[in-house]
Amino acid sequence: MSTTNPLDSVRLNFSQGDLLLLNLALALIMYGVALDLKWADFSYLIKNPKGFLLGIFSQFLLLPFLTWVLILIIQPPPSVALGMFLVAACPGGNVSNFLTSLAKGNTALSVSLTAFSSVLSILSTPLNFALWAGLYSPTALLLRKISLDISEVFFTVAIILGVPLILGIFTRQKFPRFADRASKILKPLSIAIFAAFVGLAFAGNFEIFIQYIGVVFFWVFAHNLIALSAGFLCGKAGRLPLSDVKTLTIETGIQNSGLGLVLIFTYFEGLGGMAIITALWGIWHLISGITIASLWKSRT
Repeated sequence: MSTTNPLDSVRLNFSQGDLLLLNLALALIMYGVALDLKWADFSYLIKNPKGFLLGIFSQFLLLPFLTWVLILIIQPPPSVALGMFLVAACPGGNVSNFLTSLAKGNTALSVSLTAFSSVLSILSTPLNFALWAGLYSPTALLLRKISLDISEVFFTVAIILGVPLILGIFTRQKFPRFADRASKILKPLSIAIFAAFVGLAFAGNFEIFIQYIGVVFFWVFAHNLIALSAGFLCGKAGRLPLSDVKTLTIETGIQNSGLGLVLIFTYFEGLGGMAIITALWGIWHLISGITIASLWKSRT
């Protein structure tokens, strides 16, 4: 494997305004997720912990491990491998709640997993990323060259995910009627803002995306397939009901690629391989997720 691959040196053009737009979208998304959290969700988890624990295991342990195995097999450029490790270290995406509902999965479990994984990711995302990227020598060397300060990553994840989540839970408990109305508005609004960000990023780097998309897509497809399979197999191995199997599959296969992009443009200066594979994951996991949910919705 060559460490001089063009993807390791290319940088995407990205303005501070674009980064602000992405941060706003993520904050609104997490606030909207928390607005859907009810005490009944917590009591459900206490009474039915197996699905929740298997979901956490699938997202935070199994997926990063399988990502490391996949990288050892396909040997992508170091910057691409770094992006794959980062995607695997991110929590589940909020779109998973909508897709779980579409698939007639366990929506209460989905919302709870998204919220809890977002809180856990304040610690797990920087640690998982540093651990697995450090175990693969090409990415470990790249991290040393970048001189990444993991403590700064902790702070960024906490601000982007933790604060909106706490505010959303507080709003739900104190102002339930407002939470119901705001949730209906924030979900489409946050997704629209995120879509606008993706559109701007694509338009501003059109030639780079076109040049590398054919190569990178195979890696994204394989990685997402492994993520979906990890959730499915965890649910089946745990002998969960079909609705919970659907939820774990979608929760593990739909990652918060928006958070990954924030970290890439904040700490890695838009490193080409990382940014392209993470942005393409953000597009592809919606296609694969909608496809699976549509096929599954008739099976109950």
